[in-house]
Amino acid sequence: MNDPLLRLRAEFPSLEDGCHLISHSLGAMPRGARTGLEQYADEWSGRSVRAWEEGWWELPRTVGDELALLLGAAPGTVVLQPNATLAGAVFLSALDFDAPRDGLVTTSLDFPSLLYMYRGLADRGARLVEVPSEDGLTIDTGRLLDAIDERTRVVTISHVLFRSAFVMDVAAVAERAREVGAMVVLDLYQSAGTLPLDLAGLGVDAAFGGCLKWLCGGPGNAYLYVRPDRIPELRPRLTGWQAHADPFAFDGESFRPTAGIERFLTGTPPVSALRAARAGIANVAAAGLAAIREKSTRQTTRILDRCDAEGWDVRSPREAARRGGSFVLAPPDFQNVAARLIERGILIDQRPEAGIRIGPHFYNTDAEVDRALDAIAEIVAERSV
Repeated sequence: MNDPLLRLRAEFPSLEDGCHLISHSLGAMPRGARTGLEQYADEWSGRSVRAWEEGWWELPRTVGDELALLLGAAPGTVVLQPNATLAGAVFLSALDFDAPRDGLVTTSLDFPSLLYMYRGLADRGARLVEVPSEDGLTIDTGRLLDAIDERTRVVTISHVLFRSAFVMDVAAVAERAREVGAMVVLDLYQSAGTLPLDLAGLGVDAAFGGCLKWLCGGPGNAYLYVRPDRIPELRPRLTGWQAHADPFAFDGESFRPTAGIERFLTGTPPVSALRAARAGIANVAAAGLAAIREKSTRQTTRILDRCDAEGWDVRSPREAARRGGSFVLAPPDFQNVAARLIERGILIDQRPEAGIRIGPHFYNTDAEVDRALDAIAEIVAERSV
């Protein structure tokens, strides 16, 4: 079939060296990322300290404005951060957790790094409410909504669950939070770059995620979005000199936060990572999120159909609208099957108590998806002999 998105495959030369179906964990490296890293090296070598005044210092905001278009956000509302845990922690550091509005609502299936951070906030006064999963793969929306009440300060949840690719009903969560006067913070790590987003339309207070996966930006590139009206209201306690209104005054006695989104920054930015990130963002924008979502749905449905034909357990939602960009399946002895796939150069991963995660992206062919599924069938057949 004709696949117009494959026109961008040439921008990812590393795809020719293997079968890359792991964009839910690490997106393929675009050729432009190497160009960006070379630019950084040339700037460091050729411009030295002058590079700070020639674009380096502003990069978290510059790249954030480029990314904002993919998040459905306005310019001036997104800044790049070194990692998603820090991004979330910076925003939450601006909130008070004084009784009676002291609740932080999350779920047991949010990413562990974030749960560790939320539990740390509980040690400092937040009343943590972790909504449990009944099946280890999904969260019941009704149960989550029931946990949000007038004592809730903030609801911070994943848009798409990493373990199963289950798409949470964030619109319903945002509506319930508004009813009781609570804030909403979304983890977009498993949705940005593969699902169309409209943060402005949702009205959430903040969102964070990373460019590592579906945005093909490499490690060291996460981001934080803050709703425009919240920016001047909030003053993060977790901060640094890049958030200062006059950082090069080197005033150690007083801190005056900048008026804009930069007040959510901390220390010196990771320039090399930021230079690498821009190509992936540009390629995702060129592909278009609607087209990416359409192809993703088609390819994950292809996996679902094969699972049914082979009798493999399905650990992702069957309903396409509730399924993110990856697909989780559990053939017999899936952990060993996953190891064998990687030995064959088929890049996937697995998660305990879930299954093998396969993450086709806009640059993957149907033949690559079939190669992985055929290999699984072959490995399972060999083990049953």
